Amino acid sequence: MTRHLLSRDELLRAIDSLRPSTILVIGDLMLDRYVWGSAQRVSQEAPVLVLQATSREDRLGGAANVANLLRGLGSRVTVAGVLGGDATGERVRRLLEQSEIDAAGILTDASRPTTLKERFVGRAAGRHAHQVLRVDQEVARALDDRQEAWLLGRIEQAVEAADVVVVADYGKGVCTPELLAGVMARAAERNVPVIVDPCRGGDYRRYRGASILKANRQEAESATGRTVTNTADALQAAEQLRREMELPAVVVTLDRDGMAAVLPDGTAITAPTEARLVYDISGAGDMAVAMIAASVAGGLALEAALELANIAAGLQVERFGACVVARSEIRQAIAADRGHRIESLDHLTLIARQYRAEGKTIALANGCFDLLHVGHLAYLKDASRTADVLIVAVNSDEGVRRLKGRERPIVPEVDRAAMVGALACVDHVVVFGEDTPHGVIEALRPDVLVKGGDYEPHQVVGRELVEAYGGRVTVTRRVDDMSTSRIIAAMRHGAPMESGRRAAPAAR
Repeated sequence: MTRHLLSRDELLRAIDSLRPSTILVIGDLMLDRYVWGSAQRVSQEAPVLVLQATSREDRLGGAANVANLLRGLGSRVTVAGVLGGDATGERVRRLLEQSEIDAAGILTDASRPTTLKERFVGRAAGRHAHQVLRVDQEVARALDDRQEAWLLGRIEQAVEAADVVVVADYGKGVCTPELLAGVMARAAERNVPVIVDPCRGGDYRRYRGASILKANRQEAESATGRTVTNTADALQAAEQLRREMELPAVVVTLDRDGMAAVLPDGTAITAPTEARLVYDISGAGDMAVAMIAASVAGGLALEAALELANIAAGLQVERFGACVVARSEIRQAIAADRGHRIESLDHLTLIARQYRAEGKTIALANGCFDLLHVGHLAYLKDASRTADVLIVAVNSDEGVRRLKGRERPIVPEVDRAAMVGALACVDHVVVFGEDTPHGVIEALRPDVLVKGGDYEPHQVVGRELVEAYGGRVTVTRRVDDMSTSRIIAAMRHGAPMESGRRAAPAAR
């Protein structure tokens, strides 16, 4: 039996319901360094490009990148692995600290260099940047017995507090069979799921005891001897791995073809990917395993985890290099249909909390928005510039009748909310039934309360609530001679409306 996609509403409920989690990441820690520059000419000394370097950037790589991606998804993260006693290792530690990742499980080995992948990235004739060269510095020597024992001791302590363990094996020597056997045994004792991202070409018997194995197309081919060209091949490879390695579940990622998995009950599921502009495939696999881990740790079923991982990996390939993808971005991708910007206040409260966790500011605008016109558009565009996220509270039909009379609204609330939500400057819409937006303000606690029209800030309803917790009130510019009432009057008298004129800014 094969199942396919969850509905958009089911995915929205899944991403909104993710509970906070603690995740332990074990594996090969690396530093990704990018040297950016302009590649405009060929050297006179040899037939090679000359890169005129302009900047350098360091990012966490390998298992450290998986940990960083999990932090971006809102998880608490502890990382265990090995760094060299060098400047590169110190740089990895500083980046982990900046991301608030617990590095107590990191062993320093002065006899080996920290793995460094240095990418030289050139841009020519104003085109997208592309890698010109990659230089790796690494030693793939396996841990010795003493190092294994030290690291396993730290891991056993960290498992006590973990909801999920992730093994990110890049074949650099940390994930020895002995270490993994100890990890699997301790996790089994504590009933903690273990999710493995395996190395390519290794002996997969070392992963016995894992809960989920996530292999990419090439890894699945190498481990099974099968050619994986489509989802049917992937499902056969997944079932073979599940059977031979005695694993409950196996996921195979298929880049442009999405993902396929076989669940513990033998059910096969597939998740086709949406067409995206692929900028760089680096980090897509790390993003997928991070999203699966955060989903499982957050209480979601593997079906939902797989779907969310597919979406998150799709967002990753639109960026250059491995970059954090926030939960709010994944949610926005799910809700790409404008109608799904309309939220209940309860859901929107959870979403607002996540935005704040990501350091984003929120603006709240409110109104009836009956017969949407250029004045509304100007108001909302100005409101969107005051914060990172714009939420619009729309008066319900009963609320409009109390404010405007029994003949209003002309357009029912569901359609008014859909029209507002279709505007590119609006991120979310909520319908409220009270006479004032006080309840919405108390639930969402916006950083900025925005009102349009001839108001002084002290006249804006809800000002006292917002300013009491440190927010601010802004009044936007208005469009002269433009309102729903004037449009209705003009329609009744058969007189055309004149084009609205944008007024100077009102009070701020």
